[in-house]
Amino acid sequence: MAEPSPPPPSNSGLRILLTKDRAPTSSPSTSAAVSSHADRDRIIGVFRTALARNESPEAFALQAVQEAIKPQKQTVLVLEENQSLENALRRLLQELVSSAVQSDKGIMQYGNSLDSGESNCLITRLLDIMLYLCERGHVEGGMVFQLLEDLTDMSTIKDCKDVFGYIESKQDILGKQELFGRGKLVMLRTCNQLLRRLSKSNDVVFCGRIIMFLAHFFPLSERSALNIKGVFNTSNETKYEKDATDGISVDFNFYQTLWSLQEHFRNPALTTTNPTKWQKFASNLTVVLSTFEAQPLSDADGKHNNLEQEEDAAFNIKYLTSSKLMGLELKDASFRRHILVQCLIFFDYLKAPGKSDKDGPSESMKEEIKSCEERVKNLLEMIPPKGKEFLQSIEHILEREKNWVWWKRDGCPAFEKQPFVKKTDQVVARKRKPRWRLGNKELAQLWKWAELNPNALTDPDRVRPPLIAEYWKPLAEDMDTSAGIEEEYHHKNNRVYCWKGLRFSARQDLEGFSRFCDYGIEGVVPPELLPADVRAKFNSKPGEKAKQPKREDTKGTSSHPKEPQVAVATPDTDGGGSGDQEEGAVPMDSDNPAVDDGQKRSPGEVSGPESGQCEAEDEGEDNNSKTAHSRDPR
Repeated sequence: MAEPSPPPPSNSGLRILLTKDRAPTSSPSTSAAVSSHADRDRIIGVFRTALARNESPEAFALQAVQEAIKPQKQTVLVLEENQSLENALRRLLQELVSSAVQSDKGIMQYGNSLDSGESNCLITRLLDIMLYLCERGHVEGGMVFQLLEDLTDMSTIKDCKDVFGYIESKQDILGKQELFGRGKLVMLRTCNQLLRRLSKSNDVVFCGRIIMFLAHFFPLSERSALNIKGVFNTSNETKYEKDATDGISVDFNFYQTLWSLQEHFRNPALTTTNPTKWQKFASNLTVVLSTFEAQPLSDADGKHNNLEQEEDAAFNIKYLTSSKLMGLELKDASFRRHILVQCLIFFDYLKAPGKSDKDGPSESMKEEIKSCEERVKNLLEMIPPKGKEFLQSIEHILEREKNWVWWKRDGCPAFEKQPFVKKTDQVVARKRKPRWRLGNKELAQLWKWAELNPNALTDPDRVRPPLIAEYWKPLAEDMDTSAGIEEEYHHKNNRVYCWKGLRFSARQDLEGFSRFCDYGIEGVVPPELLPADVRAKFNSKPGEKAKQPKREDTKGTSSHPKEPQVAVATPDTDGGGSGDQEEGAVPMDSDNPAVDDGQKRSPGEVSGPESGQCEAEDEGEDNNSKTAHSRDPR
């Protein structure tokens, strides 16, 4: 289908004044490189032909640029070429907008086919082409932002909504790093100019769309969107009646007292620095809180303001200040919450973290703030419906606000972290490892400290290893049966404790250390720490058995040289033993794992403490040997 041919460019049909052509953003010497009118018309003609094509911009956009500019490089334009192309496209955009105005169509609908219903707007096509070229890096990245700014300046408020809809649809592409860095300031200027043109009362939705777009388009740490100095909007003035009128149902003094709080909420810094104003604010707030407490709201009053039941509930930015409405507003739960939440925000600002003693409130002010804050929270909790849930939500919001206060006081550091790039071995030179005097850093530092403090070894307060009696005292308490400590909680189950104790005993108590082979870790405990009944178990001296000479029976050893028998002393059998026992046999001790080693020794070798036998057991062994020989029939 043939595209509608736009009429020749003319400014007679424009409904608004066009902004003057902006000078090139480059240096003044660039004006000498601007193309002539003939070159500009030729570029415009090439792009008009390209706009008539129904293909996607990928198919012909780069070819159109090469045909119009004939660049020095194949795919990238230099500075002068970019400037020439930008001037020609801004002129073409102006002509298209003028043609759209003369045809009595919206600028974002100009060129659409009414029969087929297809969207083929010429201005949209031009913007798509430039967006593709900027995204691929064929032209300067900020060119598409400049065209969008010109388009909003030449459009009415109604058309600006359509233009901004296009900007919102391309937000992901415009926010890419290669485009965002070149055009973020132009986009910020465009949105701010739109906000200045809009009415805050009639275009609230459109203003909200622009603010939401800026919040998503710019990063969270963008300093241009932050109130670094904490400046208050002092122009937000609340006007109320100064003189009393007839026909009001409430006290006029209370009316003035209530609305005078807005003067302090508008500029909290001025109230805190002026003691006179603070006293006036504190007295007025006390009157308001006392009135709210004296006239509590019932559940019926809260149902009239239950916003959950109203689907089309309207939230007013400001309340009417007429004195005749004061009686109705006092019965309004939302109105009371509005005033009380303002008080909490005011107190939260006064208690903001990071303030110096000079800027912060005094001690008397802190006490007044604390008492008033408790009263405000109690009132919020009492207001129906769902007073407790509402108060918890407000406290949660104020708590989160403290994090933002700290972040701004720290200089607004960026939240985005740069990716860590591991440097190659070629770039980073190998660092020579430091050589330490004593082999490692810790020993060298210890030696250095000893040189600086020669009395370190003689200091009475230095750290010393504990005495052996103090160290084994917990285990001795575990062994006392009267203490009633369960087996699983004994210190002997702690391997680290036992290992350290054996090292201390090996240095301080060799006699106790030698008992470890006979009685285990409990035998190492000094006897003086044990109770009498427990100490009796460890009174025997296994080492004395080695002093008695062993009796050798030549007959017994010659008759059974290959079949040694082990006799176990049992008190239940007659004669004190059972079975035959050779003279070279070693009694079995269930608690001694080293019996096999004793059996492998030669008959002339004396079995010392490893045998695990006490003196009484040794005598029983001799008796058993005599009984065995007397019963031998040979």
